[in-house]
Amino acid sequence: MRIVLLGAPGSGKGTQAQRLVERAGIPQISTGDLLRAAVARGSELGRQAREAMEGGRLVDDSLVLGMIRERLGEPDTRRGFILDGFPRNLAQAHALERLLEALQQPLDAVVQLEVDYRELVRRISGRRTCADCGRVFNMLTSPPAAGELCPKTAAPHRLTQRPDDNEATVTERLRVYDEKTRPLIDFYRARGLLRVIDAEGHVDEVTRRLARALGAPLRAPRRTRGAGTVKAAASKRASAGAARARSGRTARRKRPSLRSSRSKAAAKTARVARGKSRRPGSSGRGRLKGKRR
Repeated sequence: MRIVLLGAPGSGKGTQAQRLVERAGIPQISTGDLLRAAVARGSELGRQAREAMEGGRLVDDSLVLGMIRERLGEPDTRRGFILDGFPRNLAQAHALERLLEALQQPLDAVVQLEVDYRELVRRISGRRTCADCGRVFNMLTSPPAAGELCPKTAAPHRLTQRPDDNEATVTERLRVYDEKTRPLIDFYRARGLLRVIDAEGHVDEVTRRLARALGAPLRAPRRTRGAGTVKAAASKRASAGAARARSGRTARRKRPSLRSSRSKAAAKTARVARGKSRRPGSSGRGRLKGKRR
């Protein structure tokens, strides 16, 4: 599946993208993560992005698309990917469409997560991000599970709040979203790719709506399968099947020998009976001999 997730800030794109990663086994591609990784690696694209950010300029769409192209060339994207946070406007949508056509990786679906704006303000005020692994939580709707540890530090998540996650800033971000990003809904609807879901309610219910919108049930997260991964579980099933098959073959081999054993036992009983009948005095012949004497 090659998917774009659309939605206003706080609509749950990051949370649902993480769930898709766990259940569909395809990577999430976040332009923010790509920018940070490119800068950290010191690649040519990263150097140009750093110059733009240090100069207070927006990173050019061409740079972002170059990073997306690089990322889509990695092996884990062969089964699909989830684009989260890109495109944000019509110019980016057109550029992405051309890029994916050139790579022969067209989108399968674009999902719009709809949430009432008053709910968005409430959600964003409760949003927290782990400073170590970058995972996004919401203290109101999807807090960390009891005893959950950060996969990078093996310690409790260090939760931080973004400085722009306040009511005044959120209101402005929603205005920009209406102006720049909402037109993408009609853009993708015209291409027959758009799916719209209600993203309010419990996070598990939203995940089920997303699965229905994508037209394919999503498997349970791998980490819930206990010590065995999907591969281990399959191996266990295969071993059990092989054991049953061996048992069946053994049983089939043993059946003739059981019949043979019963036949031998019957023959032995018959021989013993014949032997007893030949003892002196135990048969008619023996009694006749005794009378002659």
